[in-house]
Amino acid sequence: MTVHAGTPVLNARQIRLLMFGLMTGMLLAALDQTIVGTALPTIVGELGGIDHYSWVVTAYLLASTASTPLYGKMADLYGRRPVFLFSIGTFLVGSLLAGLSQDMTQLIVTRGVQGIGAGGLMTLAFTIISDVVSPRERGRYQGLFGAVFGLSSVAGPLVGGYFAETNWRWIFYINVPLAILAIVVCYHVMRLIPFQRREHAIDWLGAALLVAGVSCVLLALSWGGTTYPWGSGLILGLFVAGAVLGTLFVLQEARVAEPILPLRLFRSATFALANAAGFVLGLVMFGSIIFIPLYLQIVKGASPTRSGLLMLPMMAGIIVTSILTGRAMSRIGRYKWFPVAGSAVLVAGMLLFRQLQVDTSLWLAFGYMVVIGVGLGLCMQSLILAVQNAVAPRDLGAGTSSATFFRSLGGSFGVAILGALLSSQLSGQLADRLPAAIGQLPPDQRAAVAAAGGTNISINDPATILALPGPVRAAIQASFVESLHLVFLTTGLIAILAVLVTLALPNRELRGAGPQGATGGADPLGGKAAAPGGKPLPKESKDEAAAEMEAKSQTML
Repeated sequence: MTVHAGTPVLNARQIRLLMFGLMTGMLLAALDQTIVGTALPTIVGELGGIDHYSWVVTAYLLASTASTPLYGKMADLYGRRPVFLFSIGTFLVGSLLAGLSQDMTQLIVTRGVQGIGAGGLMTLAFTIISDVVSPRERGRYQGLFGAVFGLSSVAGPLVGGYFAETNWRWIFYINVPLAILAIVVCYHVMRLIPFQRREHAIDWLGAALLVAGVSCVLLALSWGGTTYPWGSGLILGLFVAGAVLGTLFVLQEARVAEPILPLRLFRSATFALANAAGFVLGLVMFGSIIFIPLYLQIVKGASPTRSGLLMLPMMAGIIVTSILTGRAMSRIGRYKWFPVAGSAVLVAGMLLFRQLQVDTSLWLAFGYMVVIGVGLGLCMQSLILAVQNAVAPRDLGAGTSSATFFRSLGGSFGVAILGALLSSQLSGQLADRLPAAIGQLPPDQRAAVAAAGGTNISINDPATILALPGPVRAAIQASFVESLHLVFLTTGLIAILAVLVTLALPNRELRGAGPQGATGGADPLGGKAAAPGGKPLPKESKDEAAAEMEAKSQTML
């Protein structure tokens, strides 16, 4: 049960201030995943170090994914406020140092620092809001978190493209004022949320095994098929090391009093199935969506910045559906059928994208994007809410971080598996089409194509592909689209597995009062405040903290 007798009741203004701070922190982490990629060629051109190009992304991914479960446990042991402030403070320092980087090594290290901070921003936002509202009312708030992801997916490429053309360092500097604002707001509002510290012994060995094991697996997935062949000794060794370290982590967690990820949580069918569904949906979501901007750039000729703007229909579907789903879950009081419906819609969306052709109109592609956006909006927050509803208050941080962790891990597997599938299929398609296309060219154009890579042209360089002679460009576009068909068919079949897993979820009732008597404050989108439920803070401490917070909030606003 996630809401108990000690749950504080915040008024409407305090809830909205808290949501503003948490959403700002979450926006920082979500935006940083999309904003850097657009400007990365410009950054590498200035700093040099093309051989370390991929590490700018890999360092952030490693640090954020591996640290996520640790933040959840630390928040359970030490309280939400200090851990959240440490997370956002670390992200702020990493952003400032990244903007000051003078070479590629400095940028990679500071991106790792950013990732350490980002690992806590997302999972702690869900955990903190769960401390002040009941699961029944929580959907309305977490739906807004889903909208943040949608906003960042559109804003990231646009902002990254703009700063790439002006001053790329502001990609990182822009985080500093936003992080300071989030710190100020959350510091004062979170003082009203009491925390009872319990005796504990931190499982440092378990933490080390978890970070090392996850790092090995993520490095294998990042390097496999690109830097090193999948069958190379290094990649296989990393996978074996990850499996061994993961096994040692499980054995360690089974014997300690305060495990990083309590294994007893997996005895709950809801917890286990919701995390399994999150992993599968992460694989489908991250593993397929990354190819849609490539389609827009290679086939439709959009720039990286414009391709982000063209993704707006999908993001609109995510934002609107996330908000409506959250409100519907609060009203109905159950969550099961939302991820079931979302997974089914994702199956339909992936199969629709399999119909894409070179000459498919953008308006039809926009329609397909909306379908996928609706599916993701139905799934994203409902599964996290299911996990939170299944765990006790003492495990709320660890439970919430597990949901974020498994979804991120699924995304890493999806990018690697589907990327390898696309590369394999594309190689065969190009081998069939390119020789005949090159044969149609006059000698001088053949030489230009050979200089651009010949039959080994990379799809990661859409600008070069669009500059090729017409027959060669058309052959590459047709090969790419044909290869995408297999990718989307595969993700559609995997999404069917998500449907089956979510169908097995128990149809539990969300804890807390109903719409007319909900705990935890007011509707974040307006309306009457819910009836108070739970024990408020002592009057003296609450009045003092509230008065100070209100005065400083007025000044800040």
